[in-house]
Amino acid sequence: MKLTILGCHSATPHANKAPTAQLLATKKHLFLIDCGEGTQVLLRKEKVKFAHIKHIFISHLHGDHFYGLPGLISTFRLLGREAPLHIYGPKGIKDAITLLLKLANSWTNYPLHFHELTQKSSVCLLAEDEIEVHTIPLKHRVYTNGFLFRETPKDRKINAETVEQHQIDQSQMRNLKEGKDVVDAQGNSIANQKLTHDPRPPKSYAFCSDTAYHPEMIDQIHQVDVLYHEATFLNDHQELAQKTLHSTAQQAAQIAKDAHVKHLILGHYSSRYKDLTQFQSEAAEIFPHIDLAYDGYSLEF
Repeated sequence: MKLTILGCHSATPHANKAPTAQLLATKKHLFLIDCGEGTQVLLRKEKVKFAHIKHIFISHLHGDHFYGLPGLISTFRLLGREAPLHIYGPKGIKDAITLLLKLANSWTNYPLHFHELTQKSSVCLLAEDEIEVHTIPLKHRVYTNGFLFRETPKDRKINAETVEQHQIDQSQMRNLKEGKDVVDAQGNSIANQKLTHDPRPPKSYAFCSDTAYHPEMIDQIHQVDVLYHEATFLNDHQELAQKTLHSTAQQAAQIAKDAHVKHLILGHYSSRYKDLTQFQSEAAEIFPHIDLAYDGYSLEF
């Protein structure tokens, strides 16, 4: 997986501070996660081929997370897109987008599929090409979901040398890959672990923005490889975090610690802060493996 953070700041865009938008590249997919104002310009800067984006996930209907979507959809049309585009987001996103298309008499010339969400518990949005995408219910001022991207478990790897030693027939290879014990040429049962190696562990990424401190998500994101968690405020504005249903850097770190994630990325900073290193300093008191997001940040894992 490769994560590219196009924008990671809260509320209003600035010359060098873009609102939320991310790309997650997997073996067969290029997912766009949130689409704040100006996202298509940021995609151009990263030299992304627009045609490769087939699934867009919108966490909630606050402007800094989806106001770039109408423009991107229109640009796809101008570029002659033919491939279907799937958009996953809260109920109401279809009305918001199609109203603009109607008023502009600018219907897409490609299939546009909306998958509107209302569920308060986690649901599977996509399961194909060795990856699954699930919602992560969050706690914000409007209905909001994060998204969990997880590879499906791989087949076990066959140890050719031991398979040959035990004279295992080729017809048994599928059973071996599925983790089953098999029978050798003499009729003896051979444990799968003697004939195979463990596969590479599935990779996983959890996107959580925007949300108040929400321990209910911990079980779902347990041991993910990378967690992006909003950190709008520092400790000195904890009352604002509580009032606006956002998180502090230390609250994000506590979620990461309790979920035993491998790596935490902080983002969605309030524009009131000039020195972002304070976010890392405060969070590091609780959880050590932290990066601060910035526009253009990328991580391959």
